[in-house]
Amino acid sequence: MRFMVMHKVTEEMEKGTPPTPEEMEGVGRLIGDALQRGIFVSAEGLHPTSQRVHLAYRKGLRTLTPGPFTELGERVAGFMLMSVRSKEEALAWCDKFATAVGDVELVLGAVKEPWDVGMAPRPENPPLRFLSLYMADERSEKDLPREAWQAERLKVLFDEMTRVGVLQVSAELASTRRGSRVHFEGGRHTVMDGPFAESKELVAGYAVLELPSKAEAVEWSTRFGSVVKVREIDVRPLAE
Repeated sequence: MRFMVMHKVTEEMEKGTPPTPEEMEGVGRLIGDALQRGIFVSAEGLHPTSQRVHLAYRKGLRTLTPGPFTELGERVAGFMLMSVRSKEEALAWCDKFATAVGDVELVLGAVKEPWDVGMAPRPENPPLRFLSLYMADERSEKDLPREAWQAERLKVLFDEMTRVGVLQVSAELASTRRGSRVHFEGGRHTVMDGPFAESKELVAGYAVLELPSKAEAVEWSTRFGSVVKVREIDVRPLAE
């Protein structure tokens, strides 16, 4: 079973403060252990919310709000990871996604690459990748399938995005009632099972893990939280 483990933005991350060498080493050990155990699928980090945009689509109209965000609630229902030539191209694909599914809210942000955190030299023509997170609605919170017309339109869209080399990965998440939220404070952590309300703690990055149970995904999250000083991590199964 696959789980998406999403750690949330802290004040230091919002300021663009780079991770400490100790954090880098700790995360490297954690991912290395996950790779050795065969449970690691993928992971990405995002730039601060000052470099993201919130997109609200209502009745065919788009409202774009640039970050930073302080009051934006976030309950993620799914994501698309895209490789594009420009931010404008990423926005155009978000428009097509909204055309396929109807009213929806998205948060679009550029992905951190190894050279952004000093792990590798910057290439001459670096790739440009954006993560689009789309928010939960009544349907997704009830774990209901999409309407047939939505599913067909999404299949056509994702086939096109794959054909032109834009779509790297996409997935929908199970509802928050099937997830857990891990809160860290004072060197301790507490776990709250879903469903849960929107969080003003926005996603800073994620890992997708293949694990037998949610309990093991929560345990991995607590290990991550002991390395990177975060306040909140959401653990969500990917939809079947």
